[in-house]
Amino acid sequence: MANGLLLPPSSHLRHMLVRQVQDVFNDRDRGEKPVVRSDNALYPPQSVIWRVHGDVTTMMIGGVTALLLQMLHPAALAGVWDHSGFRRDMVGRLRRTARFIAVTTFGDRADAEAVIDRVRRVHGHVKGALPDGTRYAANDPRLLAWVHVCEAMAFLDAWIAFAEPGMSGADQDSYFAQAAQVARALGADTVPESRVEAEALITSFLPELRVDARTRDVARMILSQPAPSTAMKPAQALLMQAAVDILPFWAKRLHGFQIRPLASPLIRGGAFTIAHMLRWAFRQNRQFRSTI
Repeated sequence: MANGLLLPPSSHLRHMLVRQVQDVFNDRDRGEKPVVRSDNALYPPQSVIWRVHGDVTTMMIGGVTALLLQMLHPAALAGVWDHSGFRRDMVGRLRRTARFIAVTTFGDRADAEAVIDRVRRVHGHVKGALPDGTRYAANDPRLLAWVHVCEAMAFLDAWIAFAEPGMSGADQDSYFAQAAQVARALGADTVPESRVEAEALITSFLPELRVDARTRDVARMILSQPAPSTAMKPAQALLMQAAVDILPFWAKRLHGFQIRPLASPLIRGGAFTIAHMLRWAFRQNRQFRSTI
């Protein structure tokens, strides 16, 4: 029922889909609500970053892809392994990351600056040693640049694969330039401002990337996490496959993932269908300026 009237079937389905997705990203028991889009955000509403970060399906796919890339760096993996409750509360960690992106992209500028400052303070306490004795620190500017470029590349590639295959090179460069603002505010250096610069930065990190038992353990946890409901289980499984599918070849090889070129069109087609359905569901929601 809504305002005393029975919802038509399409509206009921739309409401159900939006509610289920928002429950994934917001802990209702703690009073969390979707971030409201602000005219006083860090970026203007017509910006490319609003377009890319505003699509729930591609952000879910890209978020998993980003994690699978980031963990290939031993220091990035160690920071999560040693200093977070990721293994005990994966959903909570993913929610906090999603909320950070939503606030810094769409939220009021003051809220964005506050959450950036909070993350910087947390990073100051995240430090330790790798199994070989090498010291690491989460506020290391170069390590922050790795985490950022993996995230930006993954979000953009998911958007191109499942939303805008014909995205221009200029718009892709604009996305990297805009995303660089938050990365620098967090302390990252050097930060790419174009796709060419992003690809060059990733290439420079390749000799440092490794896979060990911890990497495989965390990857397995991410890809096999329980779906929030039985109804969402098939869709979640497909989106996880899509996240693996858009990984660069070298990353799939490092992880030991099977290369299945014949399955790729089926995976991408299914994920594209899910993306289209969720865009339809969230279209009305956007009229009220809320995000996931």
